[in-house]
Amino acid sequence: MIPGAPQHKPGSPRHRAREFALQGLYQHLVGGQDEAAIIAQAESVAGFDKAHRDLYDSLLAGVLGDLPALQALLEPHVERPWAEVSPVERGILLLAACELKQHLETPYRVILNEAIELAKSYGGTDGHKFVNGVLDKLAPELRPAETAAK
Repeated sequence: MIPGAPQHKPGSPRHRAREFALQGLYQHLVGGQDEAAIIAQAESVAGFDKAHRDLYDSLLAGVLGDLPALQALLEPHVERPWAEVSPVERGILLLAACELKQHLETPYRVILNEAIELAKSYGGTDGHKFVNGVLDKLAPELRPAETAAK
């Protein structure tokens, strides 16, 4: 769990799924936990049953299964070494990159807004601005037709 993070926050089942996926990614990035341990821990948390389970499973497995490729997509848009990005912001960026790449049914603006909201809730003081800046550069690469239509 992200230190100081609420156990769950009121919101849509899809938002809750993203929150739990972010917490799981944090556990992986900081503590090295594997997918099975992350899922077992999440299932024990109050409110997990209100999360959109298919989205949670897809995002967690998607990021953990494609971590090096997702990181490679993001790094050119980060103006500092990847290792210097906080684990929370790394998790948010990886989650959003995965969703942009693998969940074409979700509009890119929804994904960016959700990432910004996660950064406001869990990230550093200006983390949401950083996340927004990186994803604004990545979205046209992964969703060229959709971003051109804005």
